[in-house]
Amino acid sequence: MRVIVHEGSLRLRLPIPLRLASLAVNLVPEAAFVKMRESVPEPFQELLTKEYFKVVVRDCVSVLRQYKGLEIVHVEAKDGTSVSIRI
Repeated sequence: MRVIVHEGSLRLRLPIPLRLASLAVNLVPEAAFVKMRESVPEPFQELLTKEYFKVVVRDCVSVLRQYKGLEIVHVEAKDGTSVSIRI
């Protein structure tokens, strides 16, 4: 899996082996999950937890290996910053 961040002149590419995807979730601070929950409708807020993401990553790793190159997240901000996650 590759995490790609473009922000101004910064172009960051982080290769992450699928086996370490759960470790990457562990590195995301809890404050980021709290901030994400604020922008999500009420019934889905309980799904935006670090523990839930760990379970999803663990259960999906074997399936994700079949789709190498698939872009699973692509977010662009108005200021040109973008984040992309590809398998």
